[in-house]
Amino acid sequence: MSGPGVLSDRQVAILRVIGDWITEHGEAPTVREIGAGVGLASTGSVAYQLGRLEARGHIGRTGHRWRSCRLCA
Repeated sequence: MSGPGVLSDRQVAILRVIGDWITEHGEAPTVREIGAGVGLASTGSVAYQLGRLEARGHIGRTGHRWRSCRLCA
């Protein structure tokens, strides 16, 4: 990974899981569901990646929980 705007493969996969899940279920997945979708067992690792994506403006939350996240343009 190089540069602040470049996403890792894992981050791209997480965005894809979130987008697909929202399309299919009408709401964001849980941290565990995201982890299962990208092959991460650690919820802490998933939360870390979500925090990085939020800081970069790729996702946002309407509440405190990650379940309220949405994809940003």
